[in-house]
Amino acid sequence: MHVLLTGYMGYIGPVFLRLVQGSGFRITGMDTGFFRECLPAGQSLPPMDRTIQRDIRHVELEDLAGVDAVVHMAGLSNDPLGHLNPTLTQDINYNANVRLANLAKQAGVSRFVFMSSCSIYGAAGDNTIPLDETAPINPVSEYAVSKVRTEEYLSTLADDHFSPVYMRNATAFGVSPLIRFDLVLNNLMAWAMTTGRIKVLSDGTPWRPLAHIEDISLAVLCALKAPKQAIHNQAFNIVSRNANYQVREIAEAVQRHVAGSALDITGENGNDPRSYRVDSSKALNGLPGFEPKWDLETGCQELVEWFKSHPLESNSQAFDNRYFVRLKQVRHLLEQKMVDDQLYWVR
Repeated sequence: MHVLLTGYMGYIGPVFLRLVQGSGFRITGMDTGFFRECLPAGQSLPPMDRTIQRDIRHVELEDLAGVDAVVHMAGLSNDPLGHLNPTLTQDINYNANVRLANLAKQAGVSRFVFMSSCSIYGAAGDNTIPLDETAPINPVSEYAVSKVRTEEYLSTLADDHFSPVYMRNATAFGVSPLIRFDLVLNNLMAWAMTTGRIKVLSDGTPWRPLAHIEDISLAVLCALKAPKQAIHNQAFNIVSRNANYQVREIAEAVQRHVAGSALDITGENGNDPRSYRVDSSKALNGLPGFEPKWDLETGCQELVEWFKSHPLESNSQAFDNRYFVRLKQVRHLLEQKMVDDQLYWVR
């Protein structure tokens, strides 16, 4: 199978590439390169058969020649980036997706794996019952809205020859060559390991489902390998084992793994309206081969080991910088006039 992987220089892409090594897949990677500077010196990404440096808005039909499946990870990656410029979020996270999907279908691509998000459930209200894939959606950010609209559009393209599948990923965590500290578990662990203080900016009550990036990558691989009838035009909530937690509980788990750390729930950002628990039974029972390996405790252990082998200075600026925070890297490119206000490369 020839797979086009967009956004291979993101947080999850390198982990997916490592997972599929030796599996017989032919991989073409496409990425615009916003985060190539975030790859630590001396590290390299897993090998691919071909790479294309291309803005997802500039994909051409020839880029898809001979491709059997698209794994679409590219896009502005979270709510803060979506707030940078809502028009850009629509352009990159929706309009470009529509164009890519139409070109893929025209090129004869048979499977389109879209990285959606559990954030589409947004302000769920009643958190006593975990939400399955049929639950009402209530997105509260431009980022989440773009995921909803893309799912809806891809569904209109589904037919006997084109099978889209929507991976509604929970909030990601875990170690990657392009690791991020703008995600809840990674961020709280970074606070603990560099300052000894676990700083929670909300009141700690919002619910978050979590998914390790290896479990997310495994789900994508399973979606590529699954029989058509198992995945055709379907959404799957992708969550690690027993991984619905309130933010306070995530912080307490971090505290258990970092001796002497202090928990500080500041509440300075108020009550985060994004709060939802999700039901992952459909993926566990209906996505062949999907068996999540990670949970909150093993994720904490992995992150502690990463910090021990990658010592950072003992202050928050050691992790709260452009190499680990996606919004700050994009702002750096803008300030240095390396990209224009539409995020197209100038030089």
